[in-house]
Amino acid sequence: MIVTVSPGTLSGTVPAIASKSYAHRLLICAALSQKPSFVACRTVSADILATAACLRSLGAKISETGEGFAVTPIAEIPAKAVLDCGESGSTLRFLLPVCCALGAECGLLMRGRLPERPLSPLYEELQHHGARLSKQGVSPLTVGGILADPHFTLRADVSSQVISGLLLALPLMGGGTVTLAGTAESSSYIGITADCMRSAGVTVTQDCNMFIVSGGYDAENRVDVEGDWSNAAFWLCAGVLGSAPVTVTGLNPISTQGDQKVVDIIRNFGGELYIDGGSVTAIPSQLHGSTVDAADVPDLVPVVSVLAACAEGETHIYNAARLRLKESDRLAAVQNIMSTMGAHIEETADGLILHGGRLAGGRVRSWNDHRIAMSAAIAALSADGPVTIEGAECVNKSYLGFFDDLCKLGGTVAKG
Repeated sequence: MIVTVSPGTLSGTVPAIASKSYAHRLLICAALSQKPSFVACRTVSADILATAACLRSLGAKISETGEGFAVTPIAEIPAKAVLDCGESGSTLRFLLPVCCALGAECGLLMRGRLPERPLSPLYEELQHHGARLSKQGVSPLTVGGILADPHFTLRADVSSQVISGLLLALPLMGGGTVTLAGTAESSSYIGITADCMRSAGVTVTQDCNMFIVSGGYDAENRVDVEGDWSNAAFWLCAGVLGSAPVTVTGLNPISTQGDQKVVDIIRNFGGELYIDGGSVTAIPSQLHGSTVDAADVPDLVPVVSVLAACAEGETHIYNAARLRLKESDRLAAVQNIMSTMGAHIEETADGLILHGGRLAGGRVRSWNDHRIAMSAAIAALSADGPVTIEGAECVNKSYLGFFDDLCKLGGTVAKG
């Protein structure tokens, strides 16, 4: 799908969509629990639906309503189950250890760039503990055997999804530990995993670099997926860049989500935000360059780059090397789309340097990356001419209604 977004300003109020990070984890906890439960999740995305479909393939009964998912836990695992992870790295990395702990004989299908994204050192650690896995990088990844020892050790600089996957598997093994060598990156996502497991009756504690898990899953009758800060960031950035306020509702101001730090990042650029309970309003502001440590907030880098390109002065984004292993090489993709639109941008080994100025219109690729496509759309609002985005359907990975919400806030979008 090709869309063209015209320059303009947004205004009004938009509800935050459901947090993809919480939805993945809460669905898994519910499917592994002892009794049926309801995961309240007002909006869905391709990634969330992939996790739900994979859990159905493992034997859970999951029905989707307009308000969320009714989940009956796994009672019996089908022989030779096939799990279609789509392009969701979270689905793959969370469910691979779970399948190994369940002793499931299955194949995990991977699409898009997902087979290229690294599974090491999780892959080797699972093999060391008794799992049989087919060759990395080839879809489907076949899984057999069962994990024997519930004590895992990993480098701390691995993807937080790897650590979360092992934590989610441990209650199925009667409890155990995950010990990290060093300081974990994106640690807030590990915190989300622990929150979701605790809400399902599992005890998760931390002793220095060791996570200790005990107890089994016993989900509450109903759990609510909180609003997503990662996607709220697009509207908040549009608000401070525009000429009218934009409000996002349904956010948790004390959320465990690391991307809640977008509030501090925008304020460090000189942006004005007003927070009233779960509502955050972005006020049009004069922005200046800033310094952004992306170690804990890598998903914010594409849209923060739009702020930087429109701010006065220089911005340095660093500790973002992990972005090279996402749906695209996001550092290269951001450099490509922003330079195409006339931004002064330099790509470094672990980040970006941007010199603020005017953005032109143009035609850009999405690189089949939802966050790149959405960032290009937000950049178009402040550009001198329209921006055409190729492959814009990739926004469905995390935000099915993105372009609809853009229009509801006053944006002009032409499709085709």
